[in-house]
Amino acid sequence: MKILFAAISSLFLVSCTGYQLGAAKPPSLANVKSISVPMFANGTQHPRAEALATSAVADAFVQDGTYRIAGSDQADAVLEGELKSIEYLTLRSSRLDSLLAEELTNEVVFDWVLRDARDPTKILASGSSKGSSSFFVDSNLQTARQNALPDAFERAGQSLVSRLASGY
Repeated sequence: MKILFAAISSLFLVSCTGYQLGAAKPPSLANVKSISVPMFANGTQHPRAEALATSAVADAFVQDGTYRIAGSDQADAVLEGELKSIEYLTLRSSRLDSLLAEELTNEVVFDWVLRDARDPTKILASGSSKGSSSFFVDSNLQTARQNALPDAFERAGQSLVSRLASGY
């Protein structure tokens, strides 16, 4: 009985080999502990979209916890971003009128560059992040679009932070 218990307990211990607590940062970001997130640039015609994008990315950093948000004078790296596009596509249309949309999807895209705070010419990481959300067409289409936009920014922010925190 003791031998069986010892064999089972050793299998449980071996199954955890290689697991480590905490985030597995990419090697190029091993020394980065805090990131400054200044206001993103807005390359679209959508008003106040840069504020939504910036706050969504900052919230994603706080929720993830791998990096700390800091001011530009105390940060190890600076994340610069630009909102590239906001597109709306028809997801589902009416059965009787194919031109009448019932459900839409929005997709936001922003490009970003993570620079070393001490040497801004040194790029630590860069990429593009996308996020999307779907919504039903309401009697007020503008309000429906505006209400769905923060969700798309949140998903794009989570995609960006996931790439910086775990490398993918």
